[in-house]
Amino acid sequence: MNRIAFALVSALLLTGSAQAKGPGKRPTAQERRDLRDDRKDLEELRNVLARFDAAWAHRSERQMVSVETRLRKLVRAELAESQRELAKDWTESRRRRRDARVAQWGGPRVTMWGQSAAANARADARAEHAALRTKKAIARELDEIEGLRQPGALHHKRMLILELIQLAERELAQSRQDAHQNRPGGWRR
Repeated sequence: MNRIAFALVSALLLTGSAQAKGPGKRPTAQERRDLRDDRKDLEELRNVLARFDAAWAHRSERQMVSVETRLRKLVRAELAESQRELAKDWTESRRRRRDARVAQWGGPRVTMWGQSAAANARADARAEHAALRTKKAIARELDEIEGLRQPGALHHKRMLILELIQLAERELAQSRQDAHQNRPGGWRR
């Protein structure tokens, strides 16, 4: 590779890194939207849990049907969002792998940066894929016990809602970490 091509490749790869680490960098508009959406999702799930507990305590069929309807809508929305995120993460992973191959010609530092970015992108895609599988499993289990009012079924449904809340908490924590990585002194993949 000649010097001009090497300089061009290095500049392109390092420009993104330098911009991400630039002084005074704030979370992007997308990161702020992700944080807001994740907070809203978590709050809605917590609200569903509170409504579920109230419906169960009062043995209110009407309230329980309302909770199940809302929960079904939330789960469908979460599945769709996870599928979009997974597609985005796989695209990013492929792009980072291509960048890593090009970075091989940029010397050891650029190569190491490219490989690290590719590994992080693959890890993000794997984590999103695992979250999607978990959400699909929860959705299937909720479908199987929908409409059942026996204590065991209600207890199981409550545990599934709690599991969804834990997933939402992890997603919010990840969004916060991603936004933090763009702050001065933070690091960026």
